Amino acid sequence: MREGLGVALATSAYGISFGALAVASGLDVWQTCVLSLMMFTGGSQFAFVGIVGAGGLTAAWSAIASATLLGVRNVAYGIRMSPVIGAGFWRRAAAAQFTIDESTAVSLAQRTPRARTLGFWVTGIGIYIGWNLSTLAGALLGDVLGDPRTYGLDAAAAAAFLALLWPRLRARQPIAVGVAAAVIATILTPMLMPGLPVIVAAAVAIAVGWTNWLGTRDAEGSTRWREPDDVAEREGLP
Repeated sequence: MREGLGVALATSAYGISFGALAVASGLDVWQTCVLSLMMFTGGSQFAFVGIVGAGGLTAAWSAIASATLLGVRNVAYGIRMSPVIGAGFWRRAAAAQFTIDESTAVSLAQRTPRARTLGFWVTGIGIYIGWNLSTLAGALLGDVLGDPRTYGLDAAAAAAFLALLWPRLRARQPIAVGVAAAVIATILTPMLMPGLPVIVAAAVAIAVGWTNWLGTRDAEGSTRWREPDDVAEREGLP
């Protein structure tokens, strides 16, 4: 709960930046708030308002395409989180709205099934409430705040996510995946439309998982990735 609430607080502060930038891009307060309520995925929202702000309504289809590409990653999160959420149509339908980067990261960083489930719901619901309130505040106070990047709010969500990722970088394989994905995304970001660098970088994890590069070998000689020892011991894994 502490981790989830901490991430929710940091990410919610980032919503002020989105609200101010959305209004500056030409959206009114109502449109800005609906975007956060319905879309609720920060990367897609920023891509959308950034393209609309640069090209106006004529760029709407490009904005939608870019936001959709960035949102594709949530499909992978949904697949990974399915066993954590459990069965039941309404439970899964509710979880779909809260399946984002931060809720997935907090959940998977936990060591027990109950803690993973709790981490997901606390983080997802906490961010949803905080993000929408801060979006409204940023939209209303945008002219007063000026450029929200001056206050470092554009880095809040990235810093929180890095804090969640860092403890999992204990073995060669996850370190290699993280470094390679970061390098690829950095190189491709100036060259490709928003959303594509994220998808291409994700292919690194798929390739490493398929080949199990830098993984360990079991007694039969096959390669596999192992949970860190403390996680394995707590969950009864070999």
